[in-house]
Amino acid sequence: MNLFAEFLQVVAKAVATVAAERGVPLPDLSRVTVEPPRDRSHGDISTNAAMVLNKAFGMPPNLLAQSLSALLSAHKSVAAADIAGPGFINIKLVASEWPRVLRAVLAEGGAYGTSTLGCGKKANVEYVSANPTGPLHVGHVRGAVFGDALAELLTASGYEVTREYYINDAGAQVDVLARSAYLRYLEALGETVGEIPAGLYPGDYLKPVGQALAAEHGTALKDKPEAVWLPIVRERAIEMMMALIRDDLAALNIRQEVFASEKALHESGQVKETIDELRERGLVYQGTLPPPKGEVPEDWEDREQTLFRTTGFGDDIDRPLLKSDGSYTYFASDVAYSRNKIRRGFDELIYILGADHGGYVKRLESLGSALAANRKIEVIVRLCQLVKLYRAGEPVRMSKRAGEFVTLRNVVDEVGPDAVRFMMLFRKNEAPLDFDFAKVTEQSKDNPVFYVQYAHARTCSVIRNAAEEGLKPAKTPEFDLLSDEAELGLVRRMAEFPRLLEAAAQAHEPHRVAFYLYDLAGDFHALWNKGKDSPHLRFILTEDVKLTQTRLAFLMAIRYVLANGLRILGVRPAEEM
Repeated sequence: MNLFAEFLQVVAKAVATVAAERGVPLPDLSRVTVEPPRDRSHGDISTNAAMVLNKAFGMPPNLLAQSLSALLSAHKSVAAADIAGPGFINIKLVASEWPRVLRAVLAEGGAYGTSTLGCGKKANVEYVSANPTGPLHVGHVRGAVFGDALAELLTASGYEVTREYYINDAGAQVDVLARSAYLRYLEALGETVGEIPAGLYPGDYLKPVGQALAAEHGTALKDKPEAVWLPIVRERAIEMMMALIRDDLAALNIRQEVFASEKALHESGQVKETIDELRERGLVYQGTLPPPKGEVPEDWEDREQTLFRTTGFGDDIDRPLLKSDGSYTYFASDVAYSRNKIRRGFDELIYILGADHGGYVKRLESLGSALAANRKIEVIVRLCQLVKLYRAGEPVRMSKRAGEFVTLRNVVDEVGPDAVRFMMLFRKNEAPLDFDFAKVTEQSKDNPVFYVQYAHARTCSVIRNAAEEGLKPAKTPEFDLLSDEAELGLVRRMAEFPRLLEAAAQAHEPHRVAFYLYDLAGDFHALWNKGKDSPHLRFILTEDVKLTQTRLAFLMAIRYVLANGLRILGVRPAEEM
């Protein structure tokens, strides 16, 4: 049940009636909204219909609002429809609507809030995609959590979602990895390697790779030329780094279905095929590019290259596919990978990138336009800003030079996956985020994850305590017995949940779910505290079994909504705290 979607249809019917009365063609309703008013004192539902349709009707918003409000007032579920400001219509619902919401929550249970918004569209969400040159560090955490929560949000909204990781296992960085691992191999054989040279990866995380190579090959690689040992070491190092990355992601409850290999794109001939196809379409030419503004990309050359006409599809400049020596650029792999995704039949390609990859947005969007041919492919890029770590208010220092950094696993092991996931989502992805180890483990209202989980645990606790006294939630609860404003406020908040999930999915903003849960938990804790001062509002009243059983059913509804929202965020609905 989506109360607001239902009333959108009620408003649409009123608009159609007014249009017929005035002999006006039925206008486009795509800009019409039906939502909770910002101030609850203004009513239960607000619509902007008169504000956005007045031109189509050729009349002032206020006059159109009068016609619409008269029709809405006559609806059986409407107690009053008032005009506010220049033409907003605020609707107050009859009391019987709220029991209907609670009955729907209990009937739908774990499915409450889900929808068919996506209509089965195939969405590919690619996230993390870190180079397989070491363990995931704290800079990867936010994108990993955001991407995973977005995938779950889209799944709950009727999309067919594939969660994907792109492995950059071709190119110079994996050769550097192999050379770094080779030193650890020599070290495992008992040689003194000294300080790791500049330009290589100095972290101790490569020691197990060296030990594995020593155990598998003995001294066989030691005296071989680099051309012989490099591919062997590279393959084993990538394999072990990806196993480490998968394990780190699993600690954060992230499991992607597809791990796509850049190397496989080259070996299968897809990169060459893609360029040949673009050349046949007249989208590839030989030319030179002006020096880019700001930092010069690694693959830019001041000489004639093979270029892709991406400017014809919204990009700032055309992009090189081949260097002057005939080797492929990184972008050539990106083009082949986008083509590969499109050929797999996805309707939406969603990329979750770090804020430092902002320059990729237009080029990825242009690829979707260029490669989709006659299909309509939507390319969506979401950037995640940096995370700054603090410990009791003091910044956590790291040293890239020494290979010292805080890994994803360090953070998860210290505060737990629930705290990490919720806090990474309790701020919009485009805004910088401060993560304080001390604050995320506090048991207070200032710690959002605790505040929300505690609300869920409290509902479970009351239901358990009631069961010990032989009291169970009513099978047919009389929800009209709930009349206190704090109780009704909670019901109104729960009624918003399906609409909230749809809006969050459309905007690709899972942080809205975290914000909503914090507000819902706040409403619940307020009711709990009110019961301390007003005994008649307590959930268990042994002298009034009917009301107690109804309130236990009410608690079950609250628990469902909290749990459903937490699961979308990938956070455990705690039953005890």
